[in-house]
Amino acid sequence: MRVEYINPFIEAVYELFSTMLASKATRGEVGVVDASGSEGLYDIMGLIGLSGYARGMVALSFPAETAVAIVNTLLGTDSSTMDDTVSDAIAEVVNIVAGAAKAKFRAEGRPPIDLSLPTVVRGSSFSVNYPSHSIWIEVPFNSNLGGFTMRVTFESDEEEKE
Repeated sequence: MRVEYINPFIEAVYELFSTMLASKATRGEVGVVDASGSEGLYDIMGLIGLSGYARGMVALSFPAETAVAIVNTLLGTDSSTMDDTVSDAIAEVVNIVAGAAKAKFRAEGRPPIDLSLPTVVRGSSFSVNYPSHSIWIEVPFNSNLGGFTMRVTFESDEEEKE
């Protein structure tokens, strides 16, 4: 995976926080991780698959407090509970980020990317492997709503031709 492919996803996170959450997300140091376990992941994670020109996955992982703060900001509520509303909202957040990144790739003249339906995982003991032994680019973020992590992995048709 080319590191420059991560930029549309980072930009999409920035746009989501500034436009929909009236907040500012700042990224930490970008790193590479083996995503065979849940180390470094939080209480709730939204995942969405990518297919077409690029095949892979994007995952946004949040501590419970950050997820609830995001939902409260989006919905104008004052909840403190991790419930189905939080799960639904996190699914929508990962969908928004992936959709915005997809639009950025298209604007760069690349072939279209298709998105799967989002999946939400709650809990702390799980592993995500896509495809097996994948290397994921990990980007930690911080905001006034709390910290979170984004992971992205994919391969493109272009990489296969090189």
